[in-house]
Amino acid sequence: MTSSVSNVAAAPAYAGTARPLEAVVTAARARIAAIDVMRGLVIVLMLLDHVREAIYLHMQVGDPMDVGATEPQLFFTRLTAHLCAPTFVFLTGLGAWLYANPAGQPARSPREFLVKRGLLLIFLELTVVNFAWTGDVPPHTLWLQVIWAIGISMVVLGLLSGLPRWLLAAIGFVIVFGHNLLTPISFPPGHPLFAVWTILHERAFLVAEGALKIKVTYPVLPWIGVILLGYAAGPLYSQAIDAARRTKALVLLGLGCLALLVVLRGFNIYGETLPWVAGADFTHTLMSFLNYTKYPPSLDFLLFTIGIAFLLMAWFERADNGLSRALAVFGAAPMFFYIVHLYVLLILQKLAVATVGPTHGTRFGVDDFYWVWIGAVLLAVALYFPTRAFARYKRTSKQAWVRYF
Repeated sequence: MTSSVSNVAAAPAYAGTARPLEAVVTAARARIAAIDVMRGLVIVLMLLDHVREAIYLHMQVGDPMDVGATEPQLFFTRLTAHLCAPTFVFLTGLGAWLYANPAGQPARSPREFLVKRGLLLIFLELTVVNFAWTGDVPPHTLWLQVIWAIGISMVVLGLLSGLPRWLLAAIGFVIVFGHNLLTPISFPPGHPLFAVWTILHERAFLVAEGALKIKVTYPVLPWIGVILLGYAAGPLYSQAIDAARRTKALVLLGLGCLALLVVLRGFNIYGETLPWVAGADFTHTLMSFLNYTKYPPSLDFLLFTIGIAFLLMAWFERADNGLSRALAVFGAAPMFFYIVHLYVLLILQKLAVATVGPTHGTRFGVDDFYWVWIGAVLLAVALYFPTRAFARYKRTSKQAWVRYF
């Protein structure tokens, strides 16, 4: 889920400069640590949401959520998880820029790395990840989800990476701000454009009948826009920008996104298909205001999530405590954590059904939502240690395959 930006910390000093190697290494590590902390936070939020899907699946949430039928604790827990995919994709683009512009070394093309890693992610989605979600052999349905979307976005970024950065930024802005105009467009199954449009912008089954069904749950067009904007934002983390300037820029970007959201959403102008309405009380009115479409992500969804991400990234610039260091561990090995936590949840679900028995249909589930939070905390603590071990191995290993994870 991230390019090998951790390698930047080991870059040599600029040739012909008086800046000592230690200063270059320290500055690079500080920048990368802040990114890892942000990525680690959304990984923990992702874990919380996936624990919910493992043991609270009997209480389904739609997209957008049904405010009248969704209890507030479930709504806001799901809302925090909205931060995950946009942050992952944006930081993947940012990490790609750092890979292309390593500290103290000449710039290099990220094309080969991005294309190879993107194809690897697509392969993992179709095989390892899909099995982790269902445990079905043979699979009944292939779900094309976030790893698939990141993989395709990386391939597209790799192919476009030779374009000027300003042009990549412009393309990203047009996609992110304009794709809501495409929502009314739809093609029926059997139409020559149905498959292409489903992959790009409409959540639907590519193959709805037969022994193996295929469903696109993450249409990729908006995510391509997000990764392009992440790449365009890469220079914020260059050596030319000190922490104070970067923090100020991140705060301004975050507040700008949220201010634009308040205007667009507040007056139901643009950016979200479902308008907000006054509810029975303040909580339900707030839930309606914050109820955004994720599949594909609406403009309001992206302004909300990436705006918050910018503010958190600014805060993490100066964060150095036990919690931030623990989050940085998760953020340093995100793909490892992603795969491992899915299999741990699968195994625990199977064990619970085998020992306790199914409590909701064919699955084991809990009736009290607080068990979701407790389970997420316990799993985060348990998975911290293998993730830390792999992150250390990744940092020191000379094996080429490790950088793809």
